[in-house]
Amino acid sequence: MKDRSLFQRLFEPPSLTEMAPASRILTYAILILWAIVVLFPLYWVFITSFKLPFQVNDGPDFLPFLDFEPSAHAWRYIFVELGNDTLRPYMNSVIIALTSTVLAVTIGSLAAYALVRIQYNVKIGTIAGFIVLLGATVYAVTQFGTPWHVTAAIALALFFFFATSFGRHFRRSLGNNDILFWIISNRILPPVVAVLPIYLMFQRVGLLDTHVAMIATYMAVNLPIVVWLMRDFFAGIPIDLEESAEIDGASRIRIFATIVLPLARPGLAATFLLVLILAWNEYLLALFISTADAQTMPLLVAAQNATRGPQWWYMSVLIVIMIAPIIAMTILLQKHIARGLMVGAVKG
Repeated sequence: MKDRSLFQRLFEPPSLTEMAPASRILTYAILILWAIVVLFPLYWVFITSFKLPFQVNDGPDFLPFLDFEPSAHAWRYIFVELGNDTLRPYMNSVIIALTSTVLAVTIGSLAAYALVRIQYNVKIGTIAGFIVLLGATVYAVTQFGTPWHVTAAIALALFFFFATSFGRHFRRSLGNNDILFWIISNRILPPVVAVLPIYLMFQRVGLLDTHVAMIATYMAVNLPIVVWLMRDFFAGIPIDLEESAEIDGASRIRIFATIVLPLARPGLAATFLLVLILAWNEYLLALFISTADAQTMPLLVAAQNATRGPQWWYMSVLIVIMIAPIIAMTILLQKHIARGLMVGAVKG
């Protein structure tokens, strides 16, 4: 066998499992270039947090100790002079984002599993009755000032009475796909459309600017995403495993907890991180629902745009401490996230 030419050695792969040297060099060059594009904004924010105001305004300086002398002025202002004004929004973000994400993933996973394994036949008349009672509850609370928890309990009792007594007489019904589409359509709706009713609702019930209002809102907003994503993960789990466990006497809850959830761990990790990021970075709803006690970090970052213009040095410090836990969690869950993103890629 003759020696291969220079062209063949550069552009032809030596084996089926290896890339050609030219292809390998081009691939790594593109990856390095893309990494620079992705990481440079983070680097720029980080070095800006160590600049003085005049250094930020003078022009772009890229290298600390060479182009400019680093200063901890902005960090001292954020952590020492502001102190609790920084710590309180940060802890609010941690509590609200984590709690709403855990609740959304828990409830959404149960709903997604139910839509995959249980066939529903919901009567349209029953749904219409629920909507009427919900509207009556809101009207009674807002117009007559009745206690919302008492009114909601009465409406719930009336709904169960209506559903059990008259629900079977309705013919038209909705299936699992209809329910899934309705759940997803709630996320398609722009949040700005619903933010004013949400604000008025929490104002009437006295929950405005509280953790409960923020957690409930974030959970409701992100719940459709969890149902949408987890449904595909659960659908990829063989039903034979569940049927075997059911034959052995395991309940559906035990099957879900001990068989389904461990197999869907990559999907849970990917979904959890996505919903956590959405809740952590949410700004519009927080702007309306919270004022001081439940203020989150995005509002604190936006507050650095003062009358004298954006204070980029303070804003950069806040952004750095905002993205740090998300980056750390992404690195921690990287293996599960990568597996979760690949689930379903070879279906068909």
